[in-house]
Amino acid sequence: QVQLVESGGGLVQAGGSLRLTCAASGRTFSNYAMGWFRQAPGKEREFVAAINWTGSIKNYRDSVKGRFVVSRDNARNTVYLQMSSLKPEDTAVYYCAARSGPGLRVRAHDYPYWGQGTQVTVSS
Repeated sequence: QVQLVESGGGLVQAGGSLRLTCAASGRTFSNYAMGWFRQAPGKEREFVAAINWTGSIKNYRDSVKGRFVVSRDNARNTVYLQMSSLKPEDTAVYYCAARSGPGLRVRAHDYPYWGQGTQVTVSS
């Protein structure tokens, strides 16, 4: 089992940037593919980005391509989400998630391990 803790959320003006961090503990971090999801009030949780074991393969939802970058540091057991050119519609609670096995997944139910989430609020 792996434990996940997100940090780095906050309030930012539109056009600004934030970097979210997800620190993992427990099992060998490099064995896990990692995902970022978000959930806005009254909406379903949605996929944002994913990265494979080595960091060589990444996947993004269309609305964040070119603005968000996912990366990982296996030596530090950490995954990051660098968010730039933020928009009010990016406002949500952001969660990191982990799953073992190869390949990237975009569905939340494919990830058994979740952090507690961090709030991102983008003001217009």
